[in-house]
Amino acid sequence: MTSSKKTTDKSTTSSSSSNYAIVETSGSQFWLEANRYYELDRINADIDEIITLDKVLLLNDEKGITLGKPYIDGAKVEVKVIAHRRGPKIIVYKMRPKKKTRRKNGHRQELTRVMVQSIKTAANKVSATKGKVAAPKVQTKKEAKGSKTVNKAKEPSKVKTPKTKGTATT
Repeated sequence: MTSSKKTTDKSTTSSSSSNYAIVETSGSQFWLEANRYYELDRINADIDEIITLDKVLLLNDEKGITLGKPYIDGAKVEVKVIAHRRGPKIIVYKMRPKKKTRRKNGHRQELTRVMVQSIKTAANKVSATKGKVAAPKVQTKKEAKGSKTVNKAKEPSKVKTPKTKGTATT
């Protein structure tokens, strides 16, 4: 008998390593992947309308992970409204023992089902003169120390002394 070992490459089997974005919408944060549908709180939009979500907190793509402070500039997630639905009914039952007080209330959350169309990153700005990508200026520690401005203390202004009451000259 021969034993065979199956080896799997973690990078190919992990589906969570594909493109995804963490987006803030409806007062919550959602982990969104392309070509999947999600249920968000009710959004005022028509069915088959495409909505752009621009509050992207984190973005993972082939370049790596990008973290916003608090949001990523220029990153967008486009979602298409599929349907408007209502969530499951939640029953809220309150009672006070020995008081004959009972209250039964129900709630159904209004939801919008959306399909993620695309996750877009910020387009690199191209310099018009050289045709190269403009890189942001990074300041080194030495430059930062040399560029500190010293606030000179202002001369103390004349301090007004309060007038004293009580001794009146006549």
